[in-house]
This record gives sequence, C-alpha cells and structure tokens, in this order.
Amino acid sequence: MKKLLFLFVLAGCAAPLPSEPTARIEFSAPDSYPEGIAYDSISKVYFVSSARLGTIGKVTPQGQYSPLYTDNSLKSSYGLKMSPDGKLYACVGDANYSKFTSPDTRKKMARLLIIDVASGKKLSDIDLAGQAPGQHFPNDIAFDNSGNTYVTDSFANVIYKVTKDGKASVFADSPLFKTKGVGLNGIVYHPGGYFLVSSSGTGAVYKINAADPKQVSKVKIDQFFINADGLALSTSQKLILVQNGGSDKIYELESQDNWESAMLSASTLAADRFTYPSTATLADGKVWVMNANFTELVDSTSVPSKQFAIQHARLMPLPKTK
Repeated sequence: MKKLLFLFVLAGCAAPLPSEPTARIEFSAPDSYPEGIAYDSISKVYFVSSARLGTIGKVTPQGQYSPLYTDNSLKSSYGLKMSPDGKLYACVGDANYSKFTSPDTRKKMARLLIIDVASGKKLSDIDLAGQAPGQHFPNDIAFDNSGNTYVTDSFANVIYKVTKDGKASVFADSPLFKTKGVGLNGIVYHPGGYFLVSSSGTGAVYKINAADPKQVSKVKIDQFFINADGLALSTSQKLILVQNGGSDKIYELESQDNWESAMLSASTLAADRFTYPSTATLADGKVWVMNANFTELVDSTSVPSKQFAIQHARLMPLPKTK
C-alpha cells in the first residue's frame, strides 16, 4: 500500500510534512519537574533546574541525570544560564510548586546562585528580594557585554541588575510590565545594546535600552503570546519564544528593523507534542526545549512524573505576510 505524502505550503512553496517526531533526550529525575535549561558547550551536558525540589542537575546527551548542586535551603530553582566565563547562574525562589514551601519563603524568596560546574560548589548566593516590594518570583537570566547579570522577577514585575562584584539593584521598572499573576519572564541581551523580555501575563515582548532602562517599548507583533515563557536569541534578527499554558509550541520571531517590530517566521507543529515547554537553549546550532510537565502539578489526580524530556524544537517556516 502506497504511503500518502501530506503537503503544506510554507513560504510560498510546497514542503513535506515531517514523518517522524522530534528527537527527545529522556532522563529519570523523579518528582523534579525541571523548568530551566542551559547547555554547556565545553562539557557537552545540559543543566536543568527543579521547580518541585530545587535541585540543580545535569543531563548528558545520552539521558543520564545526576545532581550538580542541592542544599536544604533550596525550595525551587527556575531559569538557568551559562555565563561567558563558564559558570552556571540559577534563579532560586519559592513561587508556586515547591515540595518544601514554607510561610517564610512562599512568594518571598528571590536569590541568584552562581555555581562552579566542575566542582558543583556554590560560589555566590545573592539576595534579590529586598530590592523591590511585593511578592517575588525570580525567573530568568541574561548577561550584558560588561559582565553584569540581569534577572526577571515575574511577581514584582521588575528586572534586577547584579554587578560583577555582586551588588544588586532594580534595573528596569515600567508601567508596561504590570499585570496580574505571572508577568515578566524570559530575557535575552541583544548585541545592539538592549534587552528583549517576554511577559506571560500581557503576551507582549518588550525592548529595553541597556544604557537607559527607562526607554521601554513594546515590540510590534501581529499577535500576543499569552503564557510566553523562555526566550533564546538564535541570531541578531531571530528570537525563539516558548509558549505553554495550552498552546505548548515554540515560535521563531524575525525582525528587520532592530526589534522595533517583528513577524512570526516559524513554529513547531502541534504533532510534536511538547508537554508544557518552559525554556530553551541552543546546543550545536539546534534549539532544545525543557518539557516541564507543570500541568501535572495542578491536577490532584496526576501521578508525579519520574521521567522528563529535553526536546528538539523543529521550527518549520511559515508563509510570509506582506
């Protein structure tokens, strides 16, 4: 019996629908629910966080998981990022799903950890919670070209700046950021001298001038991305955006005007079946995404997962609009 070849129109020409699902790196980390992911191009391993247990672990391309860093003070860990000098930075808080949540830390903790990946030892532990009033959810990390670190707070809806010597302050705080629930989320630094930041609550992407953070604008896009999560800059003109909360897809946005505006240029397919994708990392030229499986944490009938998957995001070009 002959196989049928399904076609769909992409960028004005016919292209075959992929016949196989995207590659997955499956690993066993019971009850961990990893949210953040970072790839270390030196050791060729992925680092993953844990919204449930707080443990920061590492995963080989063959799917072998082992803890890298843990201590009793960790409630949840979220966004991870490898610094240019090879250290692992991690957001630590107690926003929602921690197995070890307590009244003194629930929606109050906001810490930035710096970890030596070779030894697994903590190098720095910087408190961010005192920099802004209200509730706290440290979520994602970016670095500028001067060695400073920037952290989004999804509850306080501000961006913190941490200098090379560990001094923390509020970097950006704009009325545009304000929203209920989870707000500012993914963040990347653009070599043009600005940041691009997603908001789960408003569904927008913001452009923030690195030299003058009061200069904040909304990137003009034809659609909103409610439940937008992690970001990754694949080129100066292409931004990877992860969306969960039911959509569970990965998008590529492209800009030709220095991110004053952008258009949707590619996306994953529904058939790829991501399971609450959260954050993305670039590994050897490919986009890999952490499947956080968070829908299980709000369903009392779910059996906690033991297996999780890092999944390749196969971005299929979309028809260009005029």
